[in-house]
Amino acid sequence: MTLLGQYPIERMPSFFRSADALLVSLKSSSNFSMTIPGKVQSYLAAGVPILGMLDGEGARVIEEAGAGLVCPAGNGPELARQVLRLIATPASDRAEMGARGRAYALREFNRAHLIDRLEEVLAEVARTH
Repeated sequence: MTLLGQYPIERMPSFFRSADALLVSLKSSSNFSMTIPGKVQSYLAAGVPILGMLDGEGARVIEEAGAGLVCPAGNGPELARQVLRLIATPASDRAEMGARGRAYALREFNRAHLIDRLEEVLAEVARTH
């Protein structure tokens, strides 16, 4: 086994792109369920299929994007089934998962798009108060 050590955050996308899939797992927690982990956003942007063992918003985003396979947080046996399912998925379908994830990230997590959405929300709040 080789441990590669620590690398700057800027280097991580190159590691992600060379992977067949990327795993994100979180314990079951109401705090984790309400947010989209930064790791999910980074994995989507990498254009690689995601195996997710998490609940809430992170799982919803992976499923909505069609970017990978998801199971509930803490469910190891189901994660193992999803790993086998991903292995059995044709390479072209896995590539499509990655492409869908990347497209989703560009569309939904684009800085300009997020600022526009924030401005819309703030304008709506100002109109109602």
